Amino acid sequence: MGNSSTLAAPWIDFLKEVDAKLSCKVSLTCVGGFVLAAQFGIPRSTGDIDYIEAMPREALGEVEAVAGRDSALSRKYRLYFQMISGIVDLPEEYGSRVTELDLKLQKLSLWALEPYDLLLSKITRNGPKDREDARFLIQKLKLTFAIFYDRWKQEMAPWVGNRDRHELTVQLWKEYFPA
Repeated sequence: MGNSSTLAAPWIDFLKEVDAKLSCKVSLTCVGGFVLAAQFGIPRSTGDIDYIEAMPREALGEVEAVAGRDSALSRKYRLYFQMISGIVDLPEEYGSRVTELDLKLQKLSLWALEPYDLLLSKITRNGPKDREDARFLIQKLKLTFAIFYDRWKQEMAPWVGNRDRHELTVQLWKEYFPA
């Protein structure tokens, strides 16, 4: 589980300043490279925290003002928060499986997708970084294809656009899983 002591500098300082500037408690559900680095130790740097939802919803504007791409904190740390809801496809029940990163902050809490959901969030894009991330996560955590494929079939395939193409990606990614 990610915690403040495992975050690379300057992430923890950035997050502490964001936390201090927020006027209320805010929970963000996060995906992407930051989660891979903070929670699973992927050796890849990122300059943003992609998130798909904020609670309370009214806090979106404040998060953007305090720590968005054009904020003073972003200029200071060269890091920022980025809302990507509607850009990423997710399994239907991902919300029931998120876990909180142990950052010991007062107002800001970051929640991360669990490993299989994180993999599935990368299927429809399937870029080179997505494939590298998938290989890393599968091998590090010794994930199983059966669980991954079952979740794909039950929670994404029925509604995702271009289903046949994404089924091919799922089958190609099968080679990343241990036999």
